[in-house]
Amino acid sequence: MPAPTALPDPATLSQLHERIGAWFRAHARDLPWRAPERTPWEVMVSEFMLQQTPVNRVLPVWREWLRRWPTPAALAAESPGEAVRAWGRLGYPRRALRLHAAAAAIVAEHDGEVPADRETLLGLPGIGAYTAAAISVFAFGHRETVVDTNIRRVQARLISGRALPGRGMTAAEMRLAEALLPRDREDSVRWNIAVMELGALVCTARSPRCEECPVLADCAWVAAGRPEPEVAPKGQAWHGTDRQARGALMAVLRAASAPVPRALLLDPRLPEQAHGSAAEADDVVRAVRALRRLEAPPEQLRRCLEGLLTDGLAAEPTPETVALP
Repeated sequence: MPAPTALPDPATLSQLHERIGAWFRAHARDLPWRAPERTPWEVMVSEFMLQQTPVNRVLPVWREWLRRWPTPAALAAESPGEAVRAWGRLGYPRRALRLHAAAAAIVAEHDGEVPADRETLLGLPGIGAYTAAAISVFAFGHRETVVDTNIRRVQARLISGRALPGRGMTAAEMRLAEALLPRDREDSVRWNIAVMELGALVCTARSPRCEECPVLADCAWVAAGRPEPEVAPKGQAWHGTDRQARGALMAVLRAASAPVPRALLLDPRLPEQAHGSAAEADDVVRAVRALRRLEAPPEQLRRCLEGLLTDGLAAEPTPETVALP
């Protein structure tokens, strides 16, 4: 069991707050969900979309989402299937269903307004400890401890002297984050976002740009000689996996405005006739071709389709057809 991490003395901690804060003011990305005029709903949508998805992929989907559904009520008035369709290729589409369910709960239980406090946010569908804290901090300026992958990595190197954090969040990491959080509310908000940005842009998992780090001289990992990670990060396989097959099946369902024959999904031959507009038909044809190119075994396609139905990402209007919910 690793020894407890020693906290910086108060003077050093104050310097860390000041240096990382100054770096953030100079180098922070101009992201729309950070703008002074952003709404709590815009922040909430960004937090759902940014889970396990990089900013450059989220930005265009976020903008289109907020154009269509600028409020929780606007999204709640749509079907869950439209939310899944608009989610596009962000991945992990169950997040779209959870966001839709959360919007419906906000309308039904909170007069259409995103609640401000962490405990109330935790009561919404699809919102866990991190997301509740992040919305409370970044939308409402509350003093809460926010710990994402980037913050965990900065803490591990800067304070604990380890190359990378462990695979799962520990209570010790949360206690460390709480101890590092400035007492002043406004300072705490800036610290959370600044450390998160430092981890995203400089203190990256692979090839960190230490020469650009504002607290290089204080980094315990650098002082220890930059030891190798105790646990090497694992890359996620993609080709040939159920995740790839599920994504290809979902692409067909998103492209089609009408239910798709189950047989076409399980034996993806090109449809003989186009349905809907020419543009829509072309989208369906492309999606079916992409599914066919996978050459996925029939048993894998059946398993993945049943998983989509079980997860609520697909529905069966008839025993012979499948559509978005």
